[in-house]
Amino acid sequence: MNHVPDFSIASLGRCKHPSPIVAGGTDTARACYFVGDDERILFDDHVTAATTPEAIAERPTIELAGPREAIYFDPAHTRIGIVTCGGLCPGLNNVVRGLVTVAHYRYGVRECLGFRYGYQGLTRAHRGEALRLTVHDVSEIHLRGGTLLSSSRGPQEPAEMVDCLVDLGVNVLFTIGGDGTLRGALAIAAEVARRGLPIAVVGVPKTIDNDIMYLDQSFGFGTAYEQAVDVIVGAHNEATGAPNGVGLVKLMGRHSGFIACLATLATSHVNFTLIPEVPLQLDGPRGFLHSLGTRLERRGHAVVVVAEGAGQNIWSDSPARHDASGNVKLHDVGPFLADAIRDHFKQLGREVNLKYLDPSYMIRSQPANATDGVYCWRLAQNAVHAAMAGKTAMVVGQWHERYVHLPMQAVIAARRRVEPEGDLWLSVLESTGQPHSWT
Repeated sequence: MNHVPDFSIASLGRCKHPSPIVAGGTDTARACYFVGDDERILFDDHVTAATTPEAIAERPTIELAGPREAIYFDPAHTRIGIVTCGGLCPGLNNVVRGLVTVAHYRYGVRECLGFRYGYQGLTRAHRGEALRLTVHDVSEIHLRGGTLLSSSRGPQEPAEMVDCLVDLGVNVLFTIGGDGTLRGALAIAAEVARRGLPIAVVGVPKTIDNDIMYLDQSFGFGTAYEQAVDVIVGAHNEATGAPNGVGLVKLMGRHSGFIACLATLATSHVNFTLIPEVPLQLDGPRGFLHSLGTRLERRGHAVVVVAEGAGQNIWSDSPARHDASGNVKLHDVGPFLADAIRDHFKQLGREVNLKYLDPSYMIRSQPANATDGVYCWRLAQNAVHAAMAGKTAMVVGQWHERYVHLPMQAVIAARRRVEPEGDLWLSVLESTGQPHSWT
């Protein structure tokens, strides 16, 4: 991370209302519970660059999350809106439930609106479909996968979405989604600022691929690779159950191979892990197919895990295609690789028994596991605390195991990826025994 962004957090203005969340507590208890805007942690916790107090003072810092003693919004006159966008991810319902519950019980907010089908719900054609969410409505939604609010992809006009917020009297908008969602939220926040409106826009970053910058981990990621483990075990059983058996598993990971890497390490059954960060070469003495053949000669079976964005370099000469959100449409590497393996061994006159498994939609629609459930709840708590204090154009996240506020502009400026020279990829290579590269 050579470039360090500006971690300043925007605010709607001075906080004039006392927080209601510790009413009746002692002064000491209140002082311990609340977090001040001046409380920050170091962005980089390595000590090599900080040999003096002066050097430490010059290093970039990040604002800590948590409840503020004074808040910007009067809870009795605050209406909250929530929107979920993009693909499904374990934990979406947990976050929605947490936002509604904390806003109601801790702050006394009386009205929460859930906008249906992503940003479409904030357009004139769909605003009437908004759901009024009570704590009763969300009490058990965390027990099932998907999202109560449904979702969609694709941008909408910021001015029209802000008109919707104004017409419905929404003071706080929570956006739950990934890179495209946060870009949309930033556009909404910019339009709000242009009009001088007192509306906070706070994001809870969602990406099952774990590819958002400046987060220790994104919610749903842990559930995803935990679910993938069961599939890999099945692929291993299939591979060992036939001569020259190959279990090929495609997992999520458009641009970042974190799910493939962690699922590999969690099982120790995987012999080849293919990720977007490491270009794939099929043919030649150092290519993947030759290495796979060597493995089959030696052990008689193999398990291959491929992230969905791996091998895109093979189609580098093809014109790019895009989806409704502007994301590049990937070539489907899973079936392509399955066919390439079968054709390769057929040409060699060698038997191969390949089983191809793609559990992507099953994994992403699962309920959150216990660890992600805790994480989603704490993200929701801190998102509500931030919004009620008038923070805006920001997201909540965990950095160095502390909950923090991060400006949206910073987290969308780049994409978090597996470092081919980093310790995670080294651990994968040590586990699989595969070559460091295919070239």
